[in-house]
Amino acid sequence: MTLTPAICADGLTKRFGARVAVDNATFEVPAGTVAGFVGPNGSGKSTTLRMLLGLVRPTRGEAQVLGHSIARPWSYLPRVGALIEGPAFYAGLTARENLEVAATLGRIDEDRIPGALDLVGLSDRADDPFKTYSLGMKQRLAIAGAMLRDPALLVLDEPTNGLDPAGIREMRELVRSIADLGPTVFLSSHLLAEIQSVCEWLVVVERGRLVYQGPTDELLEHGDDGFIVATATPEGLLALGQLIDAAGHRADRVDGRLRVYAPAAFAAELSREASARGVVLTELIPVRASLEDRFLELTGRES
Repeated sequence: MTLTPAICADGLTKRFGARVAVDNATFEVPAGTVAGFVGPNGSGKSTTLRMLLGLVRPTRGEAQVLGHSIARPWSYLPRVGALIEGPAFYAGLTARENLEVAATLGRIDEDRIPGALDLVGLSDRADDPFKTYSLGMKQRLAIAGAMLRDPALLVLDEPTNGLDPAGIREMRELVRSIADLGPTVFLSSHLLAEIQSVCEWLVVVERGRLVYQGPTDELLEHGDDGFIVATATPEGLLALGQLIDAAGHRADRVDGRLRVYAPAAFAAELSREASARGVVLTELIPVRASLEDRFLELTGRES
């Protein structure tokens, strides 16, 4: 049995005057996955999400969310939770009171509020005013609000923006705990290390255009893992660079060492050639390609 994708976009395009924010985007997000929507700031991620949520009309193209056309957002939005940009709550109300307002407006049973607060780890601060919350707590409360309706799809737009390392870690753990409950999570971010740690599916965009979609592991498997190598002298490093060039591989100089983009088997060949020329290697460290490496390769950007 093939599940209907949670999101399916076909030629989705959005222009703002002469500027093309989203350019013919065609992609799918499988149901039940944690999917990362990856791209630098200004690459069209937020505009795409707004089109999927019925907040912006596409210039052309079509998309379906939970099996329904985005031309009829009322047909699927009751099953979607979303956090777009920053959370919007009443500063003087407590977390519990803010969720009560949200539940009333959304015609949602208020009995769901304690569970939502517990999910995001705010049960012990539920009766504190929203204005006393840290940015991370505000983000988590917004996600609690999005989870009130027990969504089949949760859309998060840059949920770690502005957070410190501890807040980023908390958000990562929260996304994982939500995914365990079953909904599809579509997570937009430009923090590639965070996306790599939580997402099993990727949609990668650059300047409004799709450059990759598919499993995270598959993208990483096709990367140049390579290795880092160092020598005892600068002259030795120069000689290594010449050997690498002659073999048809690429290397970048980083902190007095060479980051070599080549199959792991080339490390042994390079070591033998260096030894034959009297070049002493002081480091030879395997490197696993990161999502950042693959993104830079896909988009042709400099690191």
